[in-house]
Amino acid sequence: MRKPQAEPQAGTQTRARRILTRLRKEFPEAQSELRFDSPFELLIATILAAQSTDVTVNKVTPGLFKKYPGPEAFARARVSTLEREIHSTGFFRMKARAIIETSRDLVARFGGHVPHDLETLTSLRGVGRKTANVLLACAFGQPAIIVDTHVRRCSNRLGLTRDSDPDKIELDLQRLLPRKSWSDFSHTLVLHGRYVCTARKPKCSSCVLSTLCPSAGLTVDKPKVARTPRGNARDTRAP
Repeated sequence: MRKPQAEPQAGTQTRARRILTRLRKEFPEAQSELRFDSPFELLIATILAAQSTDVTVNKVTPGLFKKYPGPEAFARARVSTLEREIHSTGFFRMKARAIIETSRDLVARFGGHVPHDLETLTSLRGVGRKTANVLLACAFGQPAIIVDTHVRRCSNRLGLTRDSDPDKIELDLQRLLPRKSWSDFSHTLVLHGRYVCTARKPKCSSCVLSTLCPSAGLTVDKPKVARTPRGNARDTRAP
């Protein structure tokens, strides 16, 4: 694949804002694809979404929230039962413990209400910085950079950071973008990574960011190799 013609180099901050402009046009109604009706439901859904997909989580949560309508109910849940109910999301043992511990924390410390500041959210057992930022951006409408696997991959490919540590990536992106646009950037870049700049087969030739991306066209699939009856390798791509 031939690398698209790049635009003249600009400062990284200027380029980051151009990227945001294009992403907003690509995904004008970008938001979390997790389904929720309250900050607490989003908290549980986000815990379940780790190493899983939003589609899978959205299949599990309707029945889960019907059985456990709030933190008090989750706090009383049996670990073994909850593990079975969330099994399809993966890492179900760790997630079940995190959900129960977080729910107990909310009941004991905050009367069952989800706090809406980063420091307090991350003080909850089972809640990391990424989960807290999801809540701030999606449930409370506060500016937040959400560094999930898609944002981490895309921000590196776009040359907006050189780090792999999510906390450092968050700081790098905060420095590049106006605070009021942090959530927009996160939502749009997550969708861009999910549907365009995918891990294995990025769609560089049709990407709206190709002329702003130093990695455009550099990630190429290896051709499939088949074996002839005599054992000789041949390229299976069409001529």
